Amino acid sequence: MYFYSSSFDLDKEALTISFVCALSAGCGLEFLLVLCGLEFSWSCPRHCICYTAPSTVSCQAHNFLSVPEGIPPDSERIFLQNNKIHRLLRGHFSSNTVTLWIYSNNITYIEPSTFHGFTLLEELDLGDNRHLRSLAEDTFHGLNRLNALHLYRCGLSSLPNNIFQGLRNLQYLYLQENHLKFLQDDTFMDLHNLSHLFLHGNRLWSLNQNTFRGLRALDRLLLHQNQIEWVDRLAFHDLKRLDTLYLFNNTLIQLSGDCLDTLPALEYLRLNDNPWSCDCKALSLWEWLKRFRGSTSSVGCHAPADMIGKDLKELRKEDFPNCSPTVPNSESRAQTNNLSGTVNPSINRGVVVGSGGQTHIVHPSRPGRSRNCTKPRNRGKGKGDNEVHQSKEVMADKEDSSPDFTDGGKHDHTSPDGTVTRRKHKCTPRTTVRPPSGVQQANNRATLAQSLLHVCALFAALMTTNIDFILR
Repeated sequence: MYFYSSSFDLDKEALTISFVCALSAGCGLEFLLVLCGLEFSWSCPRHCICYTAPSTVSCQAHNFLSVPEGIPPDSERIFLQNNKIHRLLRGHFSSNTVTLWIYSNNITYIEPSTFHGFTLLEELDLGDNRHLRSLAEDTFHGLNRLNALHLYRCGLSSLPNNIFQGLRNLQYLYLQENHLKFLQDDTFMDLHNLSHLFLHGNRLWSLNQNTFRGLRALDRLLLHQNQIEWVDRLAFHDLKRLDTLYLFNNTLIQLSGDCLDTLPALEYLRLNDNPWSCDCKALSLWEWLKRFRGSTSSVGCHAPADMIGKDLKELRKEDFPNCSPTVPNSESRAQTNNLSGTVNPSINRGVVVGSGGQTHIVHPSRPGRSRNCTKPRNRGKGKGDNEVHQSKEVMADKEDSSPDFTDGGKHDHTSPDGTVTRRKHKCTPRTTVRPPSGVQQANNRATLAQSLLHVCALFAALMTTNIDFILR
């Protein structure tokens, strides 16, 4: 029940009497809020702060074990972060919710129908619930207006088929710092407007041809701090608008330039901290790096012995003796862009569906050279599944002006007095890319020449006007 301000036609004496009566009745605060033109909510969960315009319930950091009762059904924003909530069930929230933050709790189970019918929901933050581990396929179905979905640090080891089905307005998807080892084909197929995909800090080891199919609006793809050792030649074929690609701190030995040729909008690339082999297999990547005009990190050589410690970017053609020439650029691009739309049967060799529908990841056999752009290594004994990787990010290119997207997109908090400060942007706005020095100088000279032409034209016009005036 809400009380709203109204215009009072009372003289000073009557107003004074009413105020004194209200104080004596023990409702002075509420009455004073009404007189001051403020809105007050009588319905609010215990230990929470509620206010209107927009209708908000703030219940963070109170050690709640479950979603508190009494949340007004018309609440648009609900903040429940930093509690100890275990379960989310249907009926805990109403379909009027627009923003829902439940990060940093102890959620282990989400009833599949919890968010069904939430057609107004725009932001859902379930991040930092480390024991969630699994989600039902239809958990997010029907969230047609969802713009940002946070699932970072949730202990997820796999993503169900069609979990993101229908989320065509989603722009930000945070999946970093989980335990994902494999992404099924077309997992992101419906995310036509996704611009930011955060997958760093997982355990991914391969990127297949259709892993990122459908992501035609993707701007930033962060894949660093995984265990990626194999990338299909067409893994990035739909990412025509991709601006930023982070692949540093993986286990890549080689990467064909054909993979990167499918990224015409790429401006920032990070490949450092991989065990690169700088022999003939690196010739294609070396040629691509020579053509690239964006910002790149160092590409440190780990083999052969005479190349250890060198940067692939700094090598010369003479450093690749007896290497067969790579496919000409035009032919390579034609082959890269000639997509048949069919799925290579060998792509899913690493997926075995066992009893009960459980998915097991098995290392695939070595693909043919014509289908992949990285060379898989013998995996051997890997690290345990429960081992958390906290690798330090090394950004070798110190002059890079690209933003840092590795902080997980954390947010500010609601202040104790009930005022909610706005979140900081999940990603720092991109700074303008400065072209290489030669291009910059050419542009400056062109601008100067154009300015001189404008001045000369103006001077000629003035002279013509003065001559006409004198002749008259």
